[in-house]
Amino acid sequence: MKRSTVEALVLLAALCLVFGTLGWRMGGDNLINTLTNTAHNLLLNTVFYLMGITVLTGALSKLMSEFGVVSLLEKVLRPLMKPLYNLPGVAALGGVMTFLSDNPAIIALSKDKTFSSYFKKYQLVSLTNFGTAFGMGFVVIVTMISYGQAGGALVGLLGAVCGSVISTRMMQHSCRKAFPEMEELVSSAPPVQDVQTEEDTTQKSVFMRFLNAILDGGKNGVELGLAIIPGVLIITTAVILITFGPGPDGYTGAANQGVPILPWLAEKIHWVFEWLFGFEDMRLIAFPMTALGSVGASLGLLGTYNDAGILNGNAIAVFTAIGMCWSGFLSTHTAMLDSLGYRKAISKALGAHTVAGLCAGIIAHFAYMLFSLI
Repeated sequence: MKRSTVEALVLLAALCLVFGTLGWRMGGDNLINTLTNTAHNLLLNTVFYLMGITVLTGALSKLMSEFGVVSLLEKVLRPLMKPLYNLPGVAALGGVMTFLSDNPAIIALSKDKTFSSYFKKYQLVSLTNFGTAFGMGFVVIVTMISYGQAGGALVGLLGAVCGSVISTRMMQHSCRKAFPEMEELVSSAPPVQDVQTEEDTTQKSVFMRFLNAILDGGKNGVELGLAIIPGVLIITTAVILITFGPGPDGYTGAANQGVPILPWLAEKIHWVFEWLFGFEDMRLIAFPMTALGSVGASLGLLGTYNDAGILNGNAIAVFTAIGMCWSGFLSTHTAMLDSLGYRKAISKALGAHTVAGLCAGIIAHFAYMLFSLI
């Protein structure tokens, strides 16, 4: 039997098993209606809300870049790079850029020969872990604060920073141990200029620079908002279907209904999540699991959690830490390392980042407990 035939049969069997089980419990017509209503609700009430945030944050980040704030932040953060991450000072620029945009921003820098000449090979590879830990950080934090939990969001940022240190250091240690040849410099040619070149702005007025920056940044925000639509609609709808139960009147085909398979499984080891993350409701476990594939999709769960009354300061802190640190790394890490030409390090990068994300959530939980006592 051909491989394609086997794959087709396996896929059909899996689809029949999943949708057959859900349809048996919810009713076939209710399942279809819930799928479409949930996707429609997410599109109108979550995606457009997140797009509004990405447009505003995109405009602000471009404005900060145009008027030198990004350069200033990079210079301030440079002294922390070596002691915390064992990276050259210029790596701070990568952290700032991914925080203001998304994970792949680190690749554009890594491929710059001037930028990469500062690094040894194992350090350059670890930039994928370092940059991913801050991906979409600005959007995540602003979204969390919009739910009235600024304290929890800032505690979560602390957890994400700790997770980034753990991930980067673990990645470097694994690569140095497994690939001794990575100890050499990426390029023997010394850097001849600063990695962040300044645009000649003498011919532009301050007003035009301001206007162009916010419009270009807003346009980038629209593109990012459009990019998260598939993840939010597909992944979040699927997660909701196996996380939340029927409504007050049973299964009616309304949005955000489902069969609570995931909480049922989590209840079997509920003490682990309660102690490590402070989750009192096992439906909360859906957020970090979704963040593995898309942090934008995981943000789509916040409104449902808020409506259910289970979104508190501790959850926001843990969600911010894990959401930033993981930020969809399962869907980007492989492509990022492959583009750098270090496919052999993919498994080590994924392992290090998985551990780091869990550590970030744990640190955020206990840090929030201390914060609550103040």
